[in-house]
Amino acid sequence: MTEHQFHSQIDNFLQFVAAERGFSANTAGAYRNDVSQFAGFLEDNGRIEWDLDREILQQYHMFLLKRKYADTTVARKIAAVRSFLHFLQAEGVIHSDLAEHLTSPRIGKYLPHSISEDDVEFLLAMPSTENPAGLRDRAMLRMLWATGMRVTELITLDLEHVDMTTDTVRCIGKGSKERHIPFGLQARGAVAQYLENGRPTLLRRPQEQALFLNHHGERLTRQGFWLILKSYARRAGIDEISPHTLRHSFATHLLNNEAELRVVQELLGHSNISTTQIYTHVSRERLRQVYDQAHPRARALAD
Repeated sequence: MTEHQFHSQIDNFLQFVAAERGFSANTAGAYRNDVSQFAGFLEDNGRIEWDLDREILQQYHMFLLKRKYADTTVARKIAAVRSFLHFLQAEGVIHSDLAEHLTSPRIGKYLPHSISEDDVEFLLAMPSTENPAGLRDRAMLRMLWATGMRVTELITLDLEHVDMTTDTVRCIGKGSKERHIPFGLQARGAVAQYLENGRPTLLRRPQEQALFLNHHGERLTRQGFWLILKSYARRAGIDEISPHTLRHSFATHLLNNEAELRVVQELLGHSNISTTQIYTHVSRERLRQVYDQAHPRARALAD
């Protein structure tokens, strides 16, 4: 296949899935990388045009396994290529259902990791209030903890998305779905102090609308936030942390305090309640841990 054909088909596919599924920029980027890797594999193996068959697809599967990717990564890459093959078939580029020859690895049920409320409070206390970056970081962490937003949702907030009169934030989630999330007094105070004493110092261009700014006065990136979070977690002595740890903790703690599952689903922006139900399993696991630690009979049996 020519380089032009390669890019043209991939671009057409990405435009199609973006329109059909409302992919976020992160998901669209992952799909582009995965499908481009597949096309590169075909070229390296001397396949011209879209000369595909069961053998080359099985070779591609083995290629992914030899790269020692995590099972979740292999599953994502295969899902992207399967979608691409279905697209090529619908477009008449290939003439049989080749996607059936690509199978994903079995993935164990993912249980989100959360941290205790004490650890959360310790983490939130880490940022300094003596400098603009610290005020920004405190506002970001408290907003995440108060709302359960995804990190991508947080960093894409503009000034207009936060209503300080009603203490709500307008959040644009996956699939461009909009939701309004309330936040409490601690988050409100942190955001207000950042807006008054932090953001004006970081600002370089008056027309910038991003809520959270980096030291260049531009919108903070997801990677920038991740570095900030890791730094505070290290100082707080929290070893296991991810960009979504506060989101997972938010959901788990709400359910531990008997919040209704549908309410938590709405706050998190989950399309399917089965996604939210994962957190009920986490809560039950925590209940078992507390029981085993506290119940005298459980301790006696363990001893």
